[in-house]
Amino acid sequence: MVKPIETVKEVTEFTVDSPRLYSATHDEIARGLTTDIYFVKTKEILANLHMEDTTVVAEIFARRPGIFAGAAEAKQLLNNVGLEVWSLKEGASFEGKEVVMRIHGRYSSFGIYETAILGILASSSGWATAAHTAKTAADGRPVLCFGARHLHPAVAPVMERSAIIGGADGASCILGAKLAGLEPSGTVPHALFLIVGDTLEAAAAYHAFMPPESVRSMLVDTFKDEVEESLRLASSPQTGLESVRLDTPSERGGVTPGLIQELRAKLDLAGYEHIRIFVSGGLDPDRIRSLAAAGADAFGVGSYISGASAIDMTMDIKEVNGQAVAKRGRIPGLAKAPRLERIL
Repeated sequence: MVKPIETVKEVTEFTVDSPRLYSATHDEIARGLTTDIYFVKTKEILANLHMEDTTVVAEIFARRPGIFAGAAEAKQLLNNVGLEVWSLKEGASFEGKEVVMRIHGRYSSFGIYETAILGILASSSGWATAAHTAKTAADGRPVLCFGARHLHPAVAPVMERSAIIGGADGASCILGAKLAGLEPSGTVPHALFLIVGDTLEAAAAYHAFMPPESVRSMLVDTFKDEVEESLRLASSPQTGLESVRLDTPSERGGVTPGLIQELRAKLDLAGYEHIRIFVSGGLDPDRIRSLAAAGADAFGVGSYISGASAIDMTMDIKEVNGQAVAKRGRIPGLAKAPRLERIL
């Protein structure tokens, strides 16, 4: 078990190895090195006052509604320190000011982790909520999270796991998908087509070399008109084509409802009703709704999810040694939270 920081002196003596990645390691988080310094000072003062065994009940509530995620990481951080923890289930919806987690035990055992716990829950719930909104806009159609490239790699897997909790059907980030119990989703980028030099040749190579369980979905906007390229790939038995992916850049007007309607109609007229249309590139709920109405079958959503604002979380102490307390403006004692379930 990692020994947490106990005093300000330990903080002062701590040095950072260089060169290194700037993200915190698991051990650094467990030691409390990502906390705000005032929690370390509080812990040291309580120890000097011989109040380190003070038992409290702390409640965490959200500032606005959303979808809850991050409980599994918070549980891991709080494990094995003698606490009782109650939480909403990951994936559950919550209202603003609703209690999403309750912690009961020695304040000195968990106070140093307040910063980390709030950050975990805030970010994870923000990403889960955005994914839920995107999935709702898709009206039952598949939504994959393609947001890893927009975040620091240390937190990209957290984001993609949170997106899946929020309702995304899959994620492209290998670790993010694996953490959620899925296999990563995605085929190949434009780079393959540009290097090979021909979309049909690259699609045939994918079909030849990739395992049967890998979906045959090909980008069709690299060299030619999207409709022309889609029909070309669909007509070739070398591709095993199941779907086409449109990721038309903004320089060419992006993917529009009109383009989707034309592509769907011409695929159907040519006898390729089974070929699905997958759309990605700068999607938000409004665009998802309009493209779905035009005939798009599935969506890859990146920055809308990865760039979602965190849902601010606040931790309040509501009992000290069994006595109801609260800061001014808050109601002393435990809030009604019937949906919480004990996780530790």
